[in-house]
Amino acid sequence: MSQKILVAEDQQHIRSLIEYKLTNSGYTVVCAEDGKSALEKAGQIIPDLILLDVMMPLMTGFEVLAALKTDEKTRNIPILMVTAQSKENEVLKGLELGADDYITKPFSPNELAARVKNILMRRKRGT
Repeated sequence: MSQKILVAEDQQHIRSLIEYKLTNSGYTVVCAEDGKSALEKAGQIIPDLILLDVMMPLMTGFEVLAALKTDEKTRNIPILMVTAQSKENEVLKGLELGADDYITKPFSPNELAARVKNILMRRKRGT
C-alpha cells in the first residue's frame, strides 16, 4: 500500500503540480484547499506526511501546524512546510512549531519529491 500524503495548498495550480509529481512518485495524495479542511482531513485519514502551505484561508499553516502538534492523533505526523515565506523568522517559526522541513516557492518538483522521500525514510527508521 502506498504512503498517504496530505497536500494543503490554496493555489490550485501549485496543488495540482504537487499532486501530479507525488502521484507519479508512487504516493497516494489527498488535497485540501484551506487550513480548516486540512486539519479536518488530517484527523480523518492520518496521513504519513503533510505538505502544508503557510498562507491559506480560514487557518494559516502555522495555526494548522500548532493544532496538529497538540492533538494526540496527529502530533507525530511529519510536516513539510511549502511556502513563499522565506524570511528567516518565518522559517524558524515553522520549525519551532514542529515542522520537519521547509521548502520555499518557487521550488523544483524533483527537490520536493526528494525531501518527501527523505522525511518518510527518516520516519520509517524512527529518527
